[in-house]
Amino acid sequence: MPDLSTLSIFLGAVLLLLLSPGPNMAFVISHGAAYGWRGGVASGLGIGAADIGLTLLTATGVTAVVASWPPAFDLIRYAGVAYLLWLAWKALGQRGGLDLADTPRVPLATVFVRALCNSLLNPKALLFFMVFLPQFVRPEHGSIAVQLVVLGLLLTLVSGVFHTSLGIFGAALRRGLPGSDSRLARWQSWLLAAVLLALALRLALLARPL
Repeated sequence: MPDLSTLSIFLGAVLLLLLSPGPNMAFVISHGAAYGWRGGVASGLGIGAADIGLTLLTATGVTAVVASWPPAFDLIRYAGVAYLLWLAWKALGQRGGLDLADTPRVPLATVFVRALCNSLLNPKALLFFMVFLPQFVRPEHGSIAVQLVVLGLLLTLVSGVFHTSLGIFGAALRRGLPGSDSRLARWQSWLLAAVLLALALRLALLARPL
């Protein structure tokens, strides 16, 4: 079990990393703006679920095995690019179909899965967990796997609260925009598609670690 000083340093590092603009931040804000606060919360919870999965993969050594296989990085990356491009195409195909009144009818499970897959299909996230968490593990404090799980769950808790709050903030941005519902719906669709395309491009250009 990590000691209090290690946990304090770890929490500080996590907060600094979360405050740096990144793909998850853009994802939850855009989905909050497109689908309302429920969509923002669903996005934050999806990212949290992905963090739990990556924590377990790290604790069991699966991430190290995947990272040791050279083609794994590109396979995960291009699967993520294809998935984000498909989401962008779906967003453009809505033709302004998002409506303020439709928010409660949005399939939130779909938004949750989108956020989950967006994180899991990002090889940088997998490498982040493999490199970041072990830095705060101390062999003298007990089982390494247990320490990794504790740190990962703590990261998931902080990240979940942070990203869920961002999703709600995205919904607040939508409510503050002037204009008719039809114009706002078109803006939501185009903004969501633009964010997804930007994330796909960023992932496609991601340099493979040597």
